[in-house]
Amino acid sequence: MPAGRASAASNVSLELRAWNIRRKALLMGEVQGQGYIGQALGIADVLAASYFHALEYRAEDPEWEGRDRFLLSIGHYAIALYAVLMEAGILPEEEYETYGMDDSRMPMSGMASYTPGMEITGGSLGHGLGVAVGMALGLKRKQSPAFVYNLMSDGELGEGSTWEAVMSAVQWKLDNLICLVDFNNQQADGKPTDALAQGEEAKKWEAFGWHAQRVDGNDLEAVVAAFDAARETDHPGPRVIIFDTTMCKGVDFLESREITHFVRVEPDEWAKALAVLEKGKPL
Repeated sequence: MPAGRASAASNVSLELRAWNIRRKALLMGEVQGQGYIGQALGIADVLAASYFHALEYRAEDPEWEGRDRFLLSIGHYAIALYAVLMEAGILPEEEYETYGMDDSRMPMSGMASYTPGMEITGGSLGHGLGVAVGMALGLKRKQSPAFVYNLMSDGELGEGSTWEAVMSAVQWKLDNLICLVDFNNQQADGKPTDALAQGEEAKKWEAFGWHAQRVDGNDLEAVVAAFDAARETDHPGPRVIIFDTTMCKGVDFLESREITHFVRVEPDEWAKALAVLEKGKPL
């Protein structure tokens, strides 16, 4: 039986799944004393809904041909994906202690050749959606019912290759492709909204021929509804969900400091962050 959407019927709530993902990410960050923890905490709700509501997969067989594909275009978010792969049972939880170390299956930037469940090697931003288009087209030609999900960043909306992929997906009528955009309004050189005429993102995607939604990415009810709408729409082409997320969500003292693309956590703050998160653990 697929272990993805089928497992949503278990007694573990999506709220607790998201909390577990945040906790695992913090534990890995503490091992190395660094990591893109702000993004991991912010995207945890979307990952929880992805792996425990939307995706079809088999934890014991990550390469099962019938699986939905989940592509991490933003390779530096690997710490977040490792956390959900552990939560899903694809990676053993005890491996968190090897994060970022020599010979680890969990390098600091995601690499498909190292990690079960990691579909592509991310890193050079703007490439993920193009790969997703190729995968979705291949699955269509094999008459597979599987979906391709591509998680990308708001900064990647400034890459020309992204918009070439946007047009290609419409040309091929890829109704099995769902793009997920993490809009936390941070990129390496500043805010995306201060660069390249950002704004009205959903309308731009719609103008290209995509079914587009924009929701609060830290509101699990809204996230789940958006996933359902994306899969169930009769729109004849690709779908996109733009998620507005809060960096460092769930750890208030990190949320409240001035946020940049890379959130620095001091050595004594990892334990403090875990303690704050523990106080907000869902029942």
